[in-house]
Amino acid sequence: MARTSKSGQASPGPGKRARQRFERQGAPADAPGVAEPATADLAPVVGANLRRLRGERSLSLEALAQRSGVSRAMLGQIELGQSAPTINVLWKIARALDLPFSALITGPQTPSGARVLTAARSKRLTSHDGAFSSRALFPLGEPRRVEFYELELRRGATEEAEPHPPGTRENLVVTRGAVRIDVAGEQHLLGTGDAIVFEADVPHRYQSVGDEDARMYLVMTYAAPMG
Repeated sequence: MARTSKSGQASPGPGKRARQRFERQGAPADAPGVAEPATADLAPVVGANLRRLRGERSLSLEALAQRSGVSRAMLGQIELGQSAPTINVLWKIARALDLPFSALITGPQTPSGARVLTAARSKRLTSHDGAFSSRALFPLGEPRRVEFYELELRRGATEEAEPHPPGTRENLVVTRGAVRIDVAGEQHLLGTGDAIVFEADVPHRYQSVGDEDARMYLVMTYAAPMG
């Protein structure tokens, strides 16, 4: 899942949202404000997916740039694997293509059967300051309507999410700390063990309000299969 994050203090970068980066679990953090490149295996996947999805829609780089607000040069560099886009940029591209964020980071289909998704090799999306992280708990690379994530939000931090495709639903449970969920202007306070289900095709926000860092598990259901 893709999203923007800010801590209790003013976020760096334009507007209120912090730039974000791809990060393997346990990888060292970069200097503040610098976007870390996508992991070696994700960078070519993102580029290949963008080329394929753009081609399927018969969109030129110029047309996609106009739709997304991302420059033609940046789009070209992403397709060639020469640039590491931030989460914010990938969200803009996904919205312009009318696709979920995960469509851009999904790799080739993997064999069927039991698969162990080890923590050490998991794909984790992390904010530049480490206040928010999202770890995919499902195998990428196959059609699906449901995605499962582990989310962690530092105490006092806020995570703001753009609307997902129409019909998307989120089912979230808090397993540590306390979280205030804002859905289209309505606030809901969840303690440890509490859960919420809501339509996620509207702006929504998560804020860690407890005395410790928050951990949540999220099941996201799309109206149509993805991947």
